[in-house]
Amino acid sequence: MAERTNEEIIEQIKELIETHVKPAVANHGGNIEFLNYDNGHLLLELGGACSGCAGSTMTLKMGVENMIKHYVPEVKTVEAQDDPFSTVDPFYSDDFGYAHWDTIDTQEVDDEPNN
Repeated sequence: MAERTNEEIIEQIKELIETHVKPAVANHGGNIEFLNYDNGHLLLELGGACSGCAGSTMTLKMGVENMIKHYVPEVKTVEAQDDPFSTVDPFYSDDFGYAHWDTIDTQEVDDEPNN
């Protein structure tokens, strides 16, 4: 395989992030941005709901890192930092069909007959 320039590698990484990564994490209110690529090391920024979310480590390592390393063999490591200016709550909301536990009327549930 012919050696590629950093510019060519960065262009491919950015294309993968825009077309595959961003749409996937956007479904959960997250965002991932390219920050830097140098000598096999990729640095990304986790924003939106990804910033500070405990699940973002799994998303990064099992999803983003595996995909990028597969398509861009020059990438050896993928690291990420949280967006220090993110104001998004990193927890899931009703958009996913989950009720807020503090709004459930437990008295109403207790009054229902058991079948």
